[in-house]
Amino acid sequence: MEKPLKLLHASLNARVIVELRGGVEYQGVLDGYDVPHMNLVLKNADEIVHTDKKSKHEKVIVRGDNIIYISP
Repeated sequence: MEKPLKLLHASLNARVIVELRGGVEYQGVLDGYDVPHMNLVLKNADEIVHTDKKSKHEKVIVRGDNIIYISP
């Protein structure tokens, strides 16, 4: 079984899906993260709110305590 941080590290520079509390989702390329808080940096990210695509962002910082799941 792969450990979560190892899987997250393997997903660097790959497209991921990040679901947040409140029905917001980001789909973008994982550019970086920090270990203690799991804050993420995504580039070329689509913001999706309740299944409706709202906007595209060049870079987004996602606060780790809002994350429900990350899918590689």
